[in-house]
This record gives sequence, structure tokens and C-alpha cells, in this order.
Amino acid sequence: MTRAELYAVLDRFLAALNARDPHSLDWASQANHSENNVMLEIGDGVWGTIDRLGDYQLRFADVKTRQVGYFGTVIEPIEESAFTLRLGLNDARQIAECEMLIVRQSDSGIKFENCRYWDKPILHREAEAPVAREEMVRLSNGYFDTLQRNDGTIHTRFHPDCNRVENGVQTTRNPDFAKIVPVSALGCEEQFRMGNYRYDDDLRARRFPLVDEERGLVLAFGFIDHSGRLREFQLTDGRTVKSPVLRPHSFYISELFKIDHGMIEQIEANFITVPYRMPSPWDSL
Repeated sequence: MTRAELYAVLDRFLAALNARDPHSLDWASQANHSENNVMLEIGDGVWGTIDRLGDYQLRFADVKTRQVGYFGTVIEPIEESAFTLRLGLNDARQIAECEMLIVRQSDSGIKFENCRYWDKPILHREAEAPVAREEMVRLSNGYFDTLQRNDGTIHTRFHPDCNRVENGVQTTRNPDFAKIVPVSALGCEEQFRMGNYRYDDDLRARRFPLVDEERGLVLAFGFIDHSGRLREFQLTDGRTVKSPVLRPHSFYISELFKIDHGMIEQIEANFITVPYRMPSPWDSL
């Protein structure tokens, strides 16, 4: 399928979601449909509660695997929530996979305040110096290797100006958010070289189902597990800091990496708290 054809399927899906009309879509007979890491019947979950989609829209596609992805927001009666969507199509061009992640702050164990959803041109432009598909996945996976039990070792390559946005908040080079989370004053690589995320014990069940080679984008899913056992740890500059997670805890994550010139240039992530070490229903398929 072409990018235009995949985007047309996405447009039909979003229109159906806006209208709360899942049955207007062409689903495969054994389609898998999940919301926040739980398999649901088609039409359950957000299909019954959405008021409308928000204005923020970021779309991308993998023509080789017939996957199309979307970052946006959904507006329900209580709040506007960050939203990740992945659709996978079968040979008959029917929707065979639908994976949604919705960051409802009212349900979040760790809340992000003052969320904003804004367009980032770097995520829309084509890659200037693209690298091979396998290298894109390797660099993305290297990011997770760097984050897991972060001790200052870098297992990927960052552009010097790389920034990260999580759940609608920029968590790098953000002096306002740094008043709450001091490490947010630093850039991506600087944060990791300090070993700030030592408490992230496991980056588990990693999946890289969508690679947009033309745009240099990789969509990944997985979990961050925190055992909660680490009370204090030492940064690479010698300072001792306290872990912010002192209980068994897991995040279910969707993460989009912009890769160009062989480096990660931008990161967009949505994640929610789930039961500790919750498995992924997608791993058993």
C-alpha cells in the first residue's frame, strides 16, 4: 500500500472514532483491538466516551508492513488526553490490528501538569540523510538500552539539539518543568550521561512495529518496570540523589523516534501507569 492509501484508512478511522461509529469501518474477521494494553471488543472503551478529537495531529506510515500511526489527543467529558494510535492492515486492506494508548491524567499514578500539544516541524519533514531501516531500529532500541539501569553509558547516538516531549510536556531543556523535575533543564544526552534514570530497572517487551523510512520515524512500544528497591543512587558527577519511584511500578509506553544523519533528533512519547510487570497482549499473538 502507498502512504496515501494508508493515510486514507487512517482518515476513515479517525472520522469513525469522532462519530462513535466503529462498525462503519472494514475490520478483519479476527481483528485485535486494544486500549491501554487491554484487548477490548471493537466499540468498547473510548468509542463510547469520546466527544471529539483534538487539534493536534501527527501521522506517519510504514508502507512495507502496512502500518499507519498517529499522535493526537482525544477529548472526553473530563479532559483532553494525549493519544497514540497504531493500525495494521492485512492483505485485503482490512484493519487487523488497532492499538490505542490514551493518557487520561485523571487516572494517572504520576501526573503531568500543564500539558500542551503542539506541532513540531521536525517530525513532519523527510529525513535529509536517511539510514537503513535496521539501523533506525538499532538506534531506537539503543535508546531503551541507555535508559535501562541508566549508568551514564550511551548505547545510541543523539543529535546535540535532541529534545523529548512526554505526555504533552517537554522534559528536556525546559526551565519551567525543571522547577519540578530538575533534570529537565538538560538535553537528552546530558540527562543520560548523568545517570539520572538508574531506577528504570527493565525496558521490557520492546516492539518496533512501524518504521517510516522516508520520514525517519520509528514507533516503539514497551514497558518501563521499576522494582522500587533503589532508594538512593549516585550520579556520574558524584552527587547522591533519591529515586522518585519507591514502590513496584510500571509504565506502558509508546515512543516515536525521529532519526536523521544517523542520530536521534526528536522524541515524542506517551505513557501510562499499569500494574507492575503487566504483560502485553500483543506479545502472545
